[in-house]
Amino acid sequence: MELALQDITYCKGVGTKRADILRKELGVSTALDLLHHYPYRYIDRSRFIRIADIEDEETFVQIKGEIVEYHTIGIGRGQRLSAIFSDGQSTIELVWFRSIQYIKLEPHVPYLLFGKPSLFNHRYNFAHPELTPLAKVKPEMTQGLMPVYNTTERMKSARLDSKALYTVISALRPQLEQGVPETIGMDILQSLHLMGLTEALLNIHFPPDTRAMVKARERLKFEELFFIQLQLLRRMKRRELNDGFCMPLVGRAFNNFYRNCLPFPLTGAQKRVMHEIQDDLKSGRQMNRLLQGDVGSGKTLVALLCALLATDNGYQTCIMAPTEILANQHLQTVSEFLRGTDVRVELLTGSTTKRQRETLHADLRAGAINILIGTHALLEDEVQFANLGLCIIDEQHRFGVAQRAKLWAKNIRPPHILVMTATPIPRTLAMTVYGDLHVSVIDELPPGRKPVQTLHYSLLRRQSVYQFVRQQIQLGRQVYFVYPLIKENEKLDLKDLQNGYNELCDAFPDCRLSMIHGQMKAQDKDLQMQRFLSGETQILVATTVIEVGVNVPNASVMVIMNAERFGLSQLHQLRGRVGRGAEQSYCLLLTNVELTSDTRKRMDIMVATNDGFRIAEADLQLRGPGDLEGTQQSGLPFDLKIASLATDGQLLSLARRTAQQILDSDPLLEDERNRIYKRRLDLLRQTVANWSEIS
Repeated sequence: MELALQDITYCKGVGTKRADILRKELGVSTALDLLHHYPYRYIDRSRFIRIADIEDEETFVQIKGEIVEYHTIGIGRGQRLSAIFSDGQSTIELVWFRSIQYIKLEPHVPYLLFGKPSLFNHRYNFAHPELTPLAKVKPEMTQGLMPVYNTTERMKSARLDSKALYTVISALRPQLEQGVPETIGMDILQSLHLMGLTEALLNIHFPPDTRAMVKARERLKFEELFFIQLQLLRRMKRRELNDGFCMPLVGRAFNNFYRNCLPFPLTGAQKRVMHEIQDDLKSGRQMNRLLQGDVGSGKTLVALLCALLATDNGYQTCIMAPTEILANQHLQTVSEFLRGTDVRVELLTGSTTKRQRETLHADLRAGAINILIGTHALLEDEVQFANLGLCIIDEQHRFGVAQRAKLWAKNIRPPHILVMTATPIPRTLAMTVYGDLHVSVIDELPPGRKPVQTLHYSLLRRQSVYQFVRQQIQLGRQVYFVYPLIKENEKLDLKDLQNGYNELCDAFPDCRLSMIHGQMKAQDKDLQMQRFLSGETQILVATTVIEVGVNVPNASVMVIMNAERFGLSQLHQLRGRVGRGAEQSYCLLLTNVELTSDTRKRMDIMVATNDGFRIAEADLQLRGPGDLEGTQQSGLPFDLKIASLATDGQLLSLARRTAQQILDSDPLLEDERNRIYKRRLDLLRQTVANWSEIS
């Protein structure tokens, strides 16, 4: 039977119970699915070491020796089996905590021990090692590279660990050797010197040597990235054929603002981006563009200029933000920019009263409102525009696909779309998550901005930090204190906001403080925020609710408590809340004394650079793509089983170029040689959620 059709239940060593677990835990339904569950690492089984040579906890090792003694400790659930293993020169403890009734040990019989050592009370031991009598060791167990597979606790409890998976996959080898259907054309395989799919699957699971394994990984990574890029670029091609609202006129609203109200000259980057957007708006095709800009780079001003172009051409604009704080901040900024003009801007959030809504809805349908700024409230069915032509989505990663799609349905034709983010996105991530959007980058800060000076301190030096804060407040500045937790947690050795607020009240008795966090009611948050904005309070004590959208030019110090708890991109976002005025600003990172090497790297990077793109690249390297932008983003909108955006940038670029060449010559994939790709995309669309669906 073809491997793609063979139900996993009927594979040797699986059965009904294990098949159910594999479906739920790994999404594996067929034999071919299991072959696409790749090893995440390999162990050289040809190498043996002595107990005295154990150096770390990261590497699996194998040792020849014998059991000297063993005994059972404890009773009931807390029972464990402990043994002393000797290699003839040194001894080490082996311990088992579960399923000990199945473990049969024989003293003074030669064994092959295989496992990963762990350090406990300054001594190495092995927890749940594999022990095989030397007389029963098969040749393949001590030859070449042994694959190691990711498993879950539920799988392990069903005795489906890595070794068991390897046994099941090994039983499929004879069928695999007969061949599986190819997914990439021979012309590409030959031109890029890639393995065929059958050869790659054999060498990923049963590599004869490292070179074959590396070539297999390269082929499978390329395939994964290639089909993602082909899907994204194909969508982009289709969109480029979509009719869009034509906005060729640069009229009174734009010119009046540009000549009379522009608060400062545009930077070269802002002018370049505006030209790119104008070309889209007057092309007659629907715009789908991502606008990247570091904190404080002037994205809101660019968004307003775009909205004024829409106004001049008879269309309305909506600007959607993820939080009320950010929506209110946009309203305040845009209203200040438009003071003295007849362009009407309104706000719609969850806090908008029923009476205000009734008036707003009527005026919106009548076309009397030019720009509507809001939160998720914009998605409500009763929000109807007279002629919506432009949608601007700020911090779009916080909105779901279905939510965004509701906006596009508010006109007969989809409006132009401008997606904005203040989180600099690494090139590899942008090519995947936003690979079907044209990208514009504001990579220049407005003149007069001084780089924020970032310093790293131990929490033990809090009093010195407080003294510096007092000096800044005496100069008339304002200060943020950010905490990782709202309430104290006994399990975590972290500073919390409520105790921190009390401590700061004692430390700064002559100052007025505001406190803001995500569990407060919207009106209470707004009140506290307004007190800080107006200068009534000098210190704002907050959680990361202030990460985006808070603009207080007089705030010159950002103190981040337990900074080790935040990712690089989130630290950079928080730092962006200061440095928005003409005065020198500071970001003080306070951490515990004991730090991991990765955490220390993060602190060093923050101190060394203010470049958001360098920071984003470093964050991708350190944390992986699933947790960029500070808060957990639930991974990517697709599964990468073997490729890595952090390390496979060159392969990703090659995959994108290859996909682009195919679509340039055959946009609909109708040529006979490209039908293989169309079939594959159709299959993927049935099994994988839409990749980066924007419109």
